[in-house]
Amino acid sequence: MGASDRVHVVVLTTFDLDEYVYDAIVAGASGFLLKDVTAEHLFDAVRATAAGGAVLAPGATRRLVDELARLRPRPPARSQRDLGLTPRETEVLRLVAAGLSNSEIATHLVVGEETVKTHVSHLLTKLAVRDRTQAVVVAYESGLVTPGQSG
Repeated sequence: MGASDRVHVVVLTTFDLDEYVYDAIVAGASGFLLKDVTAEHLFDAVRATAAGGAVLAPGATRRLVDELARLRPRPPARSQRDLGLTPRETEVLRLVAAGLSNSEIATHLVVGEETVKTHVSHLLTKLAVRDRTQAVVVAYESGLVTPGQSG
């Protein structure tokens, strides 16, 4: 049996329960409608599934989309180890995330302001971000900085 010979099944049921919807889909159903569907909608569903589409009762569609969104693996946030920063750049990023200016960071690290600017420039490049704000977002997403943490 080729792909074009596939049997398309539309399930009609009185039960709008997730377990029935999921079981029907897993079993290969192309459509899942409630028995109170209009004849016109049923004919449309049969035509759609025969053309290779899928049809779900509106309530089932919303719950299925919500469940897929919940289950879909999210791209992992960069971890501290994945940032590729030197220990000094990591320290500078923490201080930037704490809201310190270049001048304040220089005082804190006992280095010149130009040195801090160089570190900031390098960490922006390594993190592939446009500005300090985006760098701070990466610091939080990676777990390098957590809410309430001070520099």
